[in-house]
Amino acid sequence: MRFLPAYLQALILVYFLPFVSAQSWCGKNYMKTEPIVPPGGQFPVPASSVNPLLALRCSQTIRPYLPGDGNDSNQPVSILVDAPVIFSHISNAKAISITNTESLSVTVTVNGQVLTKGNVPLNSTKTELPFSLSLLQPRAQAYNITCTATYDSQTFVVNSLLTYLPELPSGIGSVTKSDLRTGALLARPADGSDGPFAPVFPIGFYTQFDSYLAQNLSISAELADQGFTIVHPVPTFSSQQALDEVLDKMQAAGLYLMYDMRGTYMNSASVKKQVNSIKARPNLLLWYTADEPDGTSDPLDATLTASNLITSLDGGDGRGGAGYHPVSLVLNCQDYHYTEYTSGADIVLQDAYMVGNNVTFSTVWGTVCTKDYGDCGCDNCQGAFEDISTRMDQFRDRNFINGWERTKAVWTVPQGFGNETYWKRYPTGKEWVVESIVGINHGGLGVVSWDDPTTPDIKSSASLLAKSLKQMTRFILNASASFRQVTVSRVDVGLWTVGSETLVLASNMNDEAQSVTLADLGLPSSGATTQQIMDSGSQVMAGSGFTFESVGSGAFIVSTVNPIRDNSHANTASRIRYPLGSWMIPWSIFGLF
Repeated sequence: MRFLPAYLQALILVYFLPFVSAQSWCGKNYMKTEPIVPPGGQFPVPASSVNPLLALRCSQTIRPYLPGDGNDSNQPVSILVDAPVIFSHISNAKAISITNTESLSVTVTVNGQVLTKGNVPLNSTKTELPFSLSLLQPRAQAYNITCTATYDSQTFVVNSLLTYLPELPSGIGSVTKSDLRTGALLARPADGSDGPFAPVFPIGFYTQFDSYLAQNLSISAELADQGFTIVHPVPTFSSQQALDEVLDKMQAAGLYLMYDMRGTYMNSASVKKQVNSIKARPNLLLWYTADEPDGTSDPLDATLTASNLITSLDGGDGRGGAGYHPVSLVLNCQDYHYTEYTSGADIVLQDAYMVGNNVTFSTVWGTVCTKDYGDCGCDNCQGAFEDISTRMDQFRDRNFINGWERTKAVWTVPQGFGNETYWKRYPTGKEWVVESIVGINHGGLGVVSWDDPTTPDIKSSASLLAKSLKQMTRFILNASASFRQVTVSRVDVGLWTVGSETLVLASNMNDEAQSVTLADLGLPSSGATTQQIMDSGSQVMAGSGFTFESVGSGAFIVSTVNPIRDNSHANTASRIRYPLGSWMIPWSIFGLF
């Protein structure tokens, strides 16, 4: 999305063209009168290493902690340690000499005081080292923790922040936690009732306010009935009274709020006023600051400045520690100052819009689109559903390189609009589902589409997915699930295994029918039973797999007599494949396994 509707942008720019000296998007010139100038801002590719490197990572497991935490096994009080062995010079990667020793000895300290210690398998992820909150005092200021790992005679150190906030003060109405094992959000019921923290999969739309939500106060209840869990009202808002009425209806319907400050996030006085007026809302799930700041080339420190201010007003320290709600933003560019803009977010969304779009020639500006020039509405895209998976994977890999894979989650923004500027048609409902599932299968932990109102076909299909997700979250947001993503003949498949059950979530990106067998997915067919829980043009194939219509999708639960081994669960490390093509060390060469 853009701050103004795309057609208005085009009209304004064309009208004022004689007075405009330069226009750019993603750092690229796109007017016919402008020269081709490389935009810069590309994410640096880390140098490779011929020798193994250990990139020790350490974080709190649930963020933030609150007094009384520790009584729920699903929300453990522990330090989460990752010990990837890789062959790229990423953040905190240090040379390691591999011996026959299988694990690291890790000690976690706060101001020299030992918080916890334990053994962590080398080249593992999600090892939890429990500790007691009684060793700390709740406060707004985050604690600096130091994790020191020894491996034979080698020592590795990494520093991190731990947020342990006081009970909710007067004026703040809710808490949203992050499960850093999965990236999932944890929240109490949106209607303000007294209930436990539970995983939330946000699915909904950026939703027009004055022309839609404020015009009919029954819309919130309708959206909840359609299965959606979140609403993202798009500013500006006609009046505070109108906003309050809509937000009251959202709360009554049990819908979470994603509060948007896109047009004012660089105005500190406005941010203070808005945060202080909204933070008492029981259904507030998260804040949203910048809308495509990379496209408009906002100041590189703008998102971090805004995030720190918001957090300081929302119970945190404003210096890197968490507040009571996370902060989000959306990036539009494929590769333009990712680190700088994402530094100001706990959740980063991507919005590669490729349906009905000529991604190589701009129909708006009459120029070609390349890596260095032009604006086609989908930056550096190929015009295929793979644009979404590629963007999601790139964001995930960059987070890993920066050491952010635990502390920053990625969401997806499916295209729910069309018939304007670059986009000559709307997606079909089935295409919208493909967009969403591809995003989920590549790590998306939230689906917020631009924009509502949309077509009845899209809304119906979105509702189908939203209702079906209620049966999928016990897999997708489960810290004990093992996950694999595979692509078979352009059928994008995510597989989450918990015990003897595997959730298979798949979308056919082809314009023709396609079949996928259980064997293609590495699932045993003997003795397997399959339950279909979502049908967007798919069906079970007599115990041997699945068939998909053109751009068809489906969700299935496959139960097996001999489940696939799951080595990833809450209190035990799992062997993993890390991004960038860097595989875990083949331990067999050392005679360890």
